[in-house]
Amino acid sequence: MALDTEFVRGQFPAFDEPSLQGHAFFENAGGSYTCAPVIDRLTRFYTQRKVQPYAPYEASRLAGAEMDEARARMAAILGVETDELSFGPSTTQNTYVLAQAFGAWMQPGEAIVVTNQDHEANSGPWRRLADRGIEIREWKVDPETGHLDPAALENLLDESVRLVCFPHCSNVVGEINPVTEITAIAHAAGAFVCVDGVSYAPHGFANVGRLGPDIYLFSAYKTYGPHQGLMVIRRTLGQMLPNQGHVFNGDSLYKRFTPAGPDHAQVAACAGMADYVDMLSAHHDGPSGKPSERGSHVHDLMRAHEIALLQPLLDAVKDRNAVRLIGPSDATRRAPTVALALNRDAEAVAAELAAHGIMAGGGDFYAGRVLDAVGVRPEDGVLRLSFTHYTSQAELERLLTALDEVL
Repeated sequence: MALDTEFVRGQFPAFDEPSLQGHAFFENAGGSYTCAPVIDRLTRFYTQRKVQPYAPYEASRLAGAEMDEARARMAAILGVETDELSFGPSTTQNTYVLAQAFGAWMQPGEAIVVTNQDHEANSGPWRRLADRGIEIREWKVDPETGHLDPAALENLLDESVRLVCFPHCSNVVGEINPVTEITAIAHAAGAFVCVDGVSYAPHGFANVGRLGPDIYLFSAYKTYGPHQGLMVIRRTLGQMLPNQGHVFNGDSLYKRFTPAGPDHAQVAACAGMADYVDMLSAHHDGPSGKPSERGSHVHDLMRAHEIALLQPLLDAVKDRNAVRLIGPSDATRRAPTVALALNRDAEAVAAELAAHGIMAGGGDFYAGRVLDAVGVRPEDGVLRLSFTHYTSQAELERLLTALDEVL
């Protein structure tokens, strides 16, 4: 069954907002529109539940119950246990907390593998551990394509490597990395795996339990939700690492890596993302079984729609003389995050597109390492055109027309 885009867009108030009429949104990789179930839950929490949660009085009991519901339902969609999912203020901060835990757990001379394909959030915090005597090994992309070769990872692994960090897909290259294959390679060498899913999750929630990594992170504000970071830490690793939370929370897996109190309202509102997944699945005759099965059904609907829109965009830009497409030109191999290196300032081109009603971005997108690796000056940046499943055929055609005008 094809994705019903009219139904989808009806779940996002932004498409009915007068101030946004006449504009097509193509900077979704920086943050998505928010779906109505999340907005409704956030409004309800702030108006009816904005008290300290988990006390015996009714408003407090309901506040805690909504927070617990968000954790339980999102964990179920991700295919992990409820207490293996933590919430934090952002993926960057969640990663920083994890890096502190690994820094305390590891010994000088032990190693972490990072890539130069990552957003700085899944690179910088780990690289800083070099100050503690941790060896940092860089898994480098192909300078022509931006591709991460799993065979090259094998050459970096030995008995001293404790952790391998890489993105599910890059926020610039866009290529979808084979998480299960890479995880198997790392695990065979005795290393744990941390996957940055920020740029992949907006295109369908991954079944983390099936993929196999020990850590999986993504951002709710890019998956139609509030500004929170979601972090899966599988139990074996989570109980092994030192507690980073309050001493009295050390026995609670989902609190061990949350040093500060969470944003109660935003955690509760994350249940709206699960509402949205269930709504989409039901509308498209999805399975009625496990939440992870509904999540996979919705994931496949989203990806099929995105691939159908993405290929014409890739075809339109890949052979232009003044444009260099970063990453694959095959839509099935990448997310709909399309970075273009130009022969002029990318931010200025984004401003030209804005005059045509196209909301897009130009810059380095906190991915200066990969731009440098593929021969693009970070100060010049790239024009990034990113969309998701609620993007319509009409919006894509408007983008293609605008690109003809400005490129």
